[in-house]
Amino acid sequence: MIKKLPMTVGALSLVLASGFAPSVNAKVSADEAGKLGGELTPVGAVKKGNADGTIPEWSPWPQKGNLTGEDLTAENFPDTVGKLLKEEPKFVITADNMQEYSDKLTEGQKALFKLYPDFEMKVYPTHRNVGYPELVYKTSRQNATTAYLDGCNDCLRKAEFGFPFPIPKTGTEVMWNHRLRWRGEHVTRSNDQAIVQQDGSTQITQLIEKVKFPYTLIDEGKRQPIDDKDDIMIYYQSETLSPPRLAGQFLLAWEHVGYRSAWLYNPGLRRVRRAPNVAYDNPYEGTDGQQFYDQVDMYNGAMDRYDYKLVGKKELYVPYNNYAINDPDLKYQEDILGDEHPNQDLMRYELHRVWVVDSTLRDGTSHQFKRRTFYIDEDGWNIVAVDAYDTRDDLWKYQEAANVHLTTGQFTGGAPEIIYDLQSALYFTTAMINEGVPNDFRKDYDDQFFSPQSLKRRTSR
Repeated sequence: MIKKLPMTVGALSLVLASGFAPSVNAKVSADEAGKLGGELTPVGAVKKGNADGTIPEWSPWPQKGNLTGEDLTAENFPDTVGKLLKEEPKFVITADNMQEYSDKLTEGQKALFKLYPDFEMKVYPTHRNVGYPELVYKTSRQNATTAYLDGCNDCLRKAEFGFPFPIPKTGTEVMWNHRLRWRGEHVTRSNDQAIVQQDGSTQITQLIEKVKFPYTLIDEGKRQPIDDKDDIMIYYQSETLSPPRLAGQFLLAWEHVGYRSAWLYNPGLRRVRRAPNVAYDNPYEGTDGQQFYDQVDMYNGAMDRYDYKLVGKKELYVPYNNYAINDPDLKYQEDILGDEHPNQDLMRYELHRVWVVDSTLRDGTSHQFKRRTFYIDEDGWNIVAVDAYDTRDDLWKYQEAANVHLTTGQFTGGAPEIIYDLQSALYFTTAMINEGVPNDFRKDYDDQFFSPQSLKRRTSR
């Protein structure tokens, strides 16, 4: 039985095909916003299930406890998490029968079956259990008629607390919904990472992350609405605990609407320095190049190097309700990390409708990914899978987020997240929490905690 849960934390059905240039006025009418809570869920998903009944009607779990994410034990939710853990798979997709299900698989998933003959996906009954706090519903409806992009991908204006574009018209708007989804107010969490080489050798890195989300502070007087490129959406600090050669490194970042401010502390140099390269396709510290900065949380950061085209919606088998793989009794080396891929007996896949967004590198810009296809869950607005292509248009990497939803704080996100290098035949996992300290959503960080001056004081002791 799982004891603690993490925070984070069919054929193509074209429901729309729109251009990818940002609109100066993307607000919807009051009549269209009136669909939210009616034929659409309060955050914009289609409330009904699909025609053949394999995707049910939206039925969110009731909120338990409070929005701070306390009391994270599966025993307290026998009607939700406990029930899911007792379910058996409906069927299993393997390399032998993959073609039967190919219309509901991403290109990255298909590549995994070809690369690893023993790879499999256990498909369980679909549960559309993701729900958000009432305040998210209220402010998302308000944002639908006020929020807009003022002439560029990163020029978000007139948004507060909720999803800025619950009824999106462009791919950029869908990406903004992912970036600003509700994840609580503050969190201190373990982020354990692993690089698994072709020969099965493993390098484990352990981080402690401290995060504040000014955009989603419940207290309206302290909250940071978005109406300017300088407004800060996220304060972030990570400290590397191990391995010893990396221990003591700090990363500090302020995620502004239009750009990022970042600083690094290296214990060898004993100083805090500006870090303008903490962005885009620069390798995240300590990942040996296996994760770019903009792959954290499946995708983050400035969106000025790509055009984002909203393709439409598609039914896909995606990781969903992955509570089993987050059991704190599991050990990384013994239970989770296989030589070629994580232990697929611990992974759960369900059929869900996802938004499909194609991103293409703009002329005059650079990135090691020429294009990416993002798959975004319609109920949670979080990215659940990514197909990433190199500069030759060859499929290079596949990202997958083991989606989980907390009933206490009503958070949704990926734990762990996996990046498969399909060309080098190795993989990288991040956001593992099994051997780390439990997430703590109760710490109320002051803005000053995330200042470079404060980091200097803490590291000089």
